[in-house]
Amino acid sequence: MDKIPMTRAGFTALDEELKLLKSVERPAVIRAIAEAREHGDLSENAEYHAAREKQSFIEGRIKELEALVSLAEVIDPTKFTGSVKFGATVTLADEDSGEERTYQIVGEPEADIENGKLNIRSPLARALIGKDEGDSVEVRSPGGQRNYEVLSIRFI
Repeated sequence: MDKIPMTRAGFTALDEELKLLKSVERPAVIRAIAEAREHGDLSENAEYHAAREKQSFIEGRIKELEALVSLAEVIDPTKFTGSVKFGATVTLADEDSGEERTYQIVGEPEADIENGKLNIRSPLARALIGKDEGDSVEVRSPGGQRNYEVLSIRFI
């Protein structure tokens, strides 16, 4: 399988979530299932069914996180300079509205557009890779075509 690029912060967040699920959430749901079993007839026991459903979700998420962590390739963006590449924090200006936005290009598991974390596989990130400050970028996305100017590139 291919490695999954990730920043140190993204890897740490996934690893901490995995540890929390294994050490806190999993034991808690096992206790809840045991407690619900003590209430008798399982076919009509809503607490038991809810706990089993939560256990299923937790186990699925643990498997997903273990796979992500095992395939993670942690990349330190502070070692880079120059044009836009993975880990870069890029400030853009929309050439039509003049609105400025700042994004960090990150791996798919840590992407969160609301918090300025742009998925490396997104149309905008793909268009930005290799660009320098002052370059114009034309992006075709589901929302239509947009033009941006790269104002600054930082590796933090």
